Amino acid sequence: TAHSARLYEQYRALAKEQYPNFLFGGCLGAYRCCSMDEAIADALELAQREFRKDGRRPLRTNVKIAVAGLGYVGMANAVFLARHQDVTAVDLNPERVAAVQARKSPVADSLIPGYLQSLRLNATCDLGEAYRDAEYVVVAVPTDYAPEKDAFDTAAVEAVIRSVIAVNPNAVIVIRSTVPVGYTQRIRERLGCRVLFCPEFLREGTALRDCLSPSRIIVGAPQDDSSLMEAARVFADFLSGGAEKDCVPILLTAPTEAEAVKLFANSYLALRVAFFNELDTYAELRGLNAQQLIEGIGYDPRIGNFHNNPSFGYGGCCLPKDVRQLRAEFGGMPAYVVDAAIEANRARKDFIAERVLEKAGYSGENKGGVIGVYRLAMKAGSDNFRQSSVKDIIRRLKESGAELIIYEPLLEGEEFLSCRLFRELDTFVQVSRVILANRFDEALLPVRDKVYTRDLYQRD
Repeated sequence: TAHSARLYEQYRALAKEQYPNFLFGGCLGAYRCCSMDEAIADALELAQREFRKDGRRPLRTNVKIAVAGLGYVGMANAVFLARHQDVTAVDLNPERVAAVQARKSPVADSLIPGYLQSLRLNATCDLGEAYRDAEYVVVAVPTDYAPEKDAFDTAAVEAVIRSVIAVNPNAVIVIRSTVPVGYTQRIRERLGCRVLFCPEFLREGTALRDCLSPSRIIVGAPQDDSSLMEAARVFADFLSGGAEKDCVPILLTAPTEAEAVKLFANSYLALRVAFFNELDTYAELRGLNAQQLIEGIGYDPRIGNFHNNPSFGYGGCCLPKDVRQLRAEFGGMPAYVVDAAIEANRARKDFIAERVLEKAGYSGENKGGVIGVYRLAMKAGSDNFRQSSVKDIIRRLKESGAELIIYEPLLEGEEFLSCRLFRELDTFVQVSRVILANRFDEALLPVRDKVYTRDLYQRD
């Protein structure tokens, strides 16, 4: 209720002192000037009238929602929303659609199979069927980085938006795919669509768990469009009301700020991975105990004992492309920290390849033994090999003339990346002189002395 930003900040500070248990959001716009006591009285009256006792607005149910894309983000969103809404998921891959219709998950996720049997969830390849009656359309299609454009390839996102407009121009389109900063505003102006941006912060393999217990909810809507602002609040209600976690922070921003949050958040995570990997490289070269170094650092609450398990480099379908997109967003401006994350990740993969070659007996003209690669995914419990750092290390080892084999039961065929493919572990172990494992597995315990890994905590 403050009539200026200065007064708003003063009110906010005073209110946080007097009401320490309240969750304070952003300034949603002034409607009149009043005293502090009047402002608090108005807020309490509003809360009693419009909010449940747990602080959430009453959840609208039975809303028709379409979800475009059945990758790990789209599938998790479809399952999460279908617990309270009528959801139709659409994908151009008939195998994924058939899996959902048969109540099987087309992606690896620890929780999704247990929820599929009791949902109002339909899947189809028919775009018109999915979009025609939807009040909201959630876009969760891939936006891979296109080096030739030095930017994300947003063609799939735009194709979904155009398909929605063609059959249902009044639908609210919620982009959850990661896009360049400013994309949502540009596509809204160019196509005249009703579009929001809602960044997702989901992890492969645990995406539904992250939906059920989100760290925060951010929805970007044009601040000068009251209809879309209300649509953003309602969609935020879908996410918070369906969550099993209480008091989830909700932030309503402009779309451009929400887009930037996603890129900076993932770039920070990549930088954190790169930092602890560089610490681990230093420890291995100097003969130090990396685990003691990490724990000694992590007891500082400003750093924390989490997201600090060394690996072969950050990878997967999000961090590499998001870091590169953020670097491109800087244009001609310096981006020293982002550049350092990219360079540190490259150096880490070089280092891992060198150590493995050394362990396998490759030095100078000496030809070493067979190097076995145990699994290709970046994370335990994931079936996604996209942008895996393991694949980059395989390429480095191949360029050095090493003989490699791969154990990956999820792949078919005889070869992958010009390496023999094994789906039977015992034979793979017998043939391998050294086994390269980004994440250690109990199945490797009998041959622990063969394994090269930097997985200190057996977690991601």
